[in-house]
Amino acid sequence: MNTDSNNSSANPKVIHINVVHPDVEKDFRAVATSSEYLKAKKKQFHIQCTQCQTTLEKPRKCSKCKSSWYCSEECQKKNWPIHKLVCREVERSSGAVKLIRMLALNPLLLGFLKVGIIFDCGLLDNPRIGFDVPFVARVDIAIEPSNILDFIGLYLDDKTVAEKLQGMVQVNAITPCHPSLLHRTPTRLQVWREQRAKYNADGYAKDPVGLIDFVDGTTYAKDSWQSAVTGGLHIPTSVLDWAKKREPFKRVSAVTGTWFTQPISAMACLEYINVHIREDIRNQLYLRTEMTEKDKEIIHAASRNEDTYPARILKEKMRRECVYANIEHLTQ
Repeated sequence: MNTDSNNSSANPKVIHINVVHPDVEKDFRAVATSSEYLKAKKKQFHIQCTQCQTTLEKPRKCSKCKSSWYCSEECQKKNWPIHKLVCREVERSSGAVKLIRMLALNPLLLGFLKVGIIFDCGLLDNPRIGFDVPFVARVDIAIEPSNILDFIGLYLDDKTVAEKLQGMVQVNAITPCHPSLLHRTPTRLQVWREQRAKYNADGYAKDPVGLIDFVDGTTYAKDSWQSAVTGGLHIPTSVLDWAKKREPFKRVSAVTGTWFTQPISAMACLEYINVHIREDIRNQLYLRTEMTEKDKEIIHAASRNEDTYPARILKEKMRRECVYANIEHLTQ
């Protein structure tokens, strides 16, 4: 940061330098899931009726929020007393569901997400979890600019930032739901029991099974799980063993080119996921979309230190992930 020494009242001039390792695209393609694989798997992602959990072939969605799905008008009417508490218009429409689908179908990203959930939900500490003790992992996603300089511009409220910005999915937090809370919602408890029975019948009786709630930050409400995309979460033995080994990540600095290790943890797994998505400059993973004003407002709210949940978890993410180093200090 340079300042004008001849004018003590001048505003500091901040220069941002964005450094990208020259091998980033080659390294990304070496491990990334192919677009052909993701296209072929799209039909395996099924939507269930919000009210009765029937798998839907031709779902009908709420015309206002477009994030709740029903098998019939009857089920939609039955669910309305609950759904009206969280129903609100959204700019991205059902596009958020499509992004969540591509995230959930990606074996590499889902594998790291499962390891993070294993740590945060305590599966290594209690062998009963996922068998006779249910678990739910809430996964908060948001859309951020794919260019970190645009993120900085929004954070600093720079009026020169373009109105239309390419965004990308980012996973901001994993939050475990205590089993006692699940017992207070009989419908969700029944969904878990059905998922547990399904995987038992498929030959995975020795693997933990839980539920995963994907929540879009722009639709946040007190009971966000009611507008979440919820699915069964099967933890294969291979992923559980991977978490038990706790082998550290090996990463390379874009500035110095030197390799360093990072201890594995839930937060380190999220950082790997987010960096991997950021490296996908050609949108091979189908996790990029145009940012909405609500997406941008979450970043503005974080810079204003507003005490809203989406803003808080973004600030926490900025403090732990390397790409955001020192950005928070620019507003102080």
